[in-house]
Parts: sequence; C-alpha cells; structure tokens
Amino acid sequence: MADLNKIVDDLSAEGAALDALVADLPDEQWTLTTPAEGWTVAHQIGHLAWTDRAALIAATDEDAFAAQLAEAWKNPLGFVDEGAEVEARRPPNELLADWRTTREKLAEVLLSVPAGTKLPWFGPPMSVASMATARLMETWAHGRDVADTLGLTVEPTGRLKHIARLGVRTRNFAYTVHELTPPADEFRVELNAPDGTIWAWGEEEAPQRVTGPAEDFCLLVTQRVHRVDTALQAVGADADRWLDIAQAFAGPPGSGRSEHAAQTGGFEAAGAEAAQ
Repeated sequence: MADLNKIVDDLSAEGAALDALVADLPDEQWTLTTPAEGWTVAHQIGHLAWTDRAALIAATDEDAFAAQLAEAWKNPLGFVDEGAEVEARRPPNELLADWRTTREKLAEVLLSVPAGTKLPWFGPPMSVASMATARLMETWAHGRDVADTLGLTVEPTGRLKHIARLGVRTRNFAYTVHELTPPADEFRVELNAPDGTIWAWGEEEAPQRVTGPAEDFCLLVTQRVHRVDTALQAVGADADRWLDIAQAFAGPPGSGRSEHAAQTGGFEAAGAEAAQ
C-alpha cells in the first residue's frame, strides 16, 4: 500500500480537482440536479463537507464522534441524506469555503495521528490510511457526479489506484452485504492504468479473473456506472457475480445505476455512502 503521505497528498489533489469544477459556478448552477437522485451540486459538495468534518472529529475527539454516531443511528438509512440536505441550504460561497477549510484541516490531522491508531467510523474502525483512501474515493465519486452534471470530461489519473485497490479489498464485503457467501478463492484483477501500465492484484494463475480499464472498475465499485456500460471482463462464475454486486462503500447494498445512465441521466441513488 502507498505510504500515508502519498495517500493524503492524492486526497488533497482530488479535492482540489473537484474544487476547480465548482469554484466559479454561478449560484444557480449549484441547484442543478446531479445523477444521484434528489441531489443537486450543492448536495454533493455539502455531503463531502459533512463527511470530511465527521472524519476530522473522528480523528480528533472520540467522545464527540461517539455522540455524532449515536445521533446518526437514530436514522441509520437517512442520516447521510439529512446531512447533505442541511449543508445544501447554505449559500454556495459559504459552503465551499467551509469544505476547503475542513478538508485542509483533515489532511493535516491525518498526518499527525500516531501510527497504528484505529479511527472510529460509521462502520468498523479504520486505520488512518484507510480513512484517507475512503475520503479520496468519495471525493472522486462525487466529483464525477458533479462533472457529469456540468457536461465536463474528467481525465483519469494515477490517483485511481487507491480506489481500485479499495474496490479489490472490499470484494468480500460486497458479497456479505448482499447476504452471499464470499468465494474462498482469491481473484486475479488486472486493470489498465491511465498511464498504460497494468495494476494487478491476486495470484497470476487464479482461475477467477477481472480485467479492463481501471477507470471503469472504479466507476463500478463506487456505483457510478452500470456494468454493461463498462469494458470490464470477467472469467469465472464467481468473478462474473462480483461485477454485478461490487460495492466499495459501507452501508446497505447500493441500488446501482441504470444501463446507459451516463447518456440518459437515468441514474439511481447508490444509497448511504459512509465510506468503509
């Protein structure tokens, strides 16, 4: 796994990339409906501000986070949407300024947490590196929602490797959350990276295999695209099943997105996205 400094640097870069998409938006464009059903651009940025703030609290004040967690579990399937809704009501310039400050503080704090510390979260406690990776995943995924809304093309970068690795590591979680027994055998995953190299996980001779573009895999595990709209290929029944249920975010099973949603706008909400 990449070292913590690299992950946090890439998290900051991902935040800056999304920031650049919305920094000069007129206020009326913050109310545009995004591919996530019921969410505007303001909801997307508001969700990131809310969850980055929660991560900051988790890393700095365990008691305060425990109180926040208790409140969240009063509405376990709706607290994420509630948080985004509250944030989305703020003036765009205020919301953006708050997100900038929060994510900068979070980056600083993550680098200062003692090695070996497990941070509390809405799912199982996480290492600092896992927390940073989860925040990067969410920032990228919600950034894609914003870019799609604005009709902008986002060029894939090497930062996707963190998300791809998380997608591989959460294979068993995807099966479990769908009340399925995870396969006993390891899969081989080979992804075409943006720079033309291959990112690979698992035994080279594993009979169950997934191959294809890294960007497609990341879009799939964050449920930003339907499987049929990717160039991913599966060899083996277990690998094929995985591509139908892949989910790198915590919470109940996401409903995924409709076929050809990127072209039609017919997305379905992916469900609660408190990152694991």
